[in-house]
Amino acid sequence: MKIGIITINDDNNYGNRLQNYAVQTFLEKQNIDSITIKNQELTNNKKKVIIGYCKYIYIRIFKTKRKNLRLEKFKEFNKNIIFSKNTITPYTNISKKYDYFVAGSDQIWNPTFGRLTDIDLLTFVKPEKRIAFSASFGISELPEQYKERVKKELKKFKAISVRENKGKEIIEKLTRRKDVEVLVDPTMLLSADDWDKVVKKPEQLKTNKYILNYFLGNLSETRKKEIERIAKDNGCEIINILDKDGEFYQTGPSEFLYLEKNASLICTDSFHSCVFAILYNRPFVVFDREDRFSKDELKNRNFIKKI
Repeated sequence: MKIGIITINDDNNYGNRLQNYAVQTFLEKQNIDSITIKNQELTNNKKKVIIGYCKYIYIRIFKTKRKNLRLEKFKEFNKNIIFSKNTITPYTNISKKYDYFVAGSDQIWNPTFGRLTDIDLLTFVKPEKRIAFSASFGISELPEQYKERVKKELKKFKAISVRENKGKEIIEKLTRRKDVEVLVDPTMLLSADDWDKVVKKPEQLKTNKYILNYFLGNLSETRKKEIERIAKDNGCEIINILDKDGEFYQTGPSEFLYLEKNASLICTDSFHSCVFAILYNRPFVVFDREDRFSKDELKNRNFIKKI
């Protein structure tokens, strides 16, 4: 059996790259051949396409050394994933090359990101070959303008599994399907030992006692000072891998795994950061993805014991 994986091809997002690797590795463990198919139809919105392309050109011409190193680290990690040689469009005729096509995981159906394209909905292959694997809408309510199309296409899928209960609710409400399953994120299908195969220590890491900051949202001054207090009390350095001016911004997915595995404490608002903290049995604190420090967090801030 041979499967073509359709997912977001994002060389700037840890969760995306790690889930892609997890899907392929999991299928491999089931003795199933798979390949991640490069796709270029990233959005239905032409304006977003133009803006995205301009940003790409700007980064290619004016990017800093750290951004360049970061991109190289992501490219290095991608060598662990088998990709198709060519990039497909919704009109590419590759249906006969694969027994099934898997859409997922990650937020491949999130219209906020310009998804729900023909490629994301697998309209270029026969219905009996369409499967969704832990796919996600990333939102709790689907905008009205997408409902009819999503209803039409998802009715055709041979099998559907999603990552969240909300996704199951959206599909069942639209299609009346009763066979939609909720599965864990693919990153949780692999053990810590499996992930260790692609772990790599960051060259710039000089300490073995640090707090890892990984915030996809903004880090307020209140939160920042609280984390600094914890670091000082426990003799830890603070590593913020999304600080574009910091030396750890060049961290790739393999180095991200190492930092998660060996952190004294992880402070995050990221789902995948929590996943790896659990897999590697590391202490972590989850923050709401907001620009503030909640009253409840302030009340409970002293629960963190000496590391």
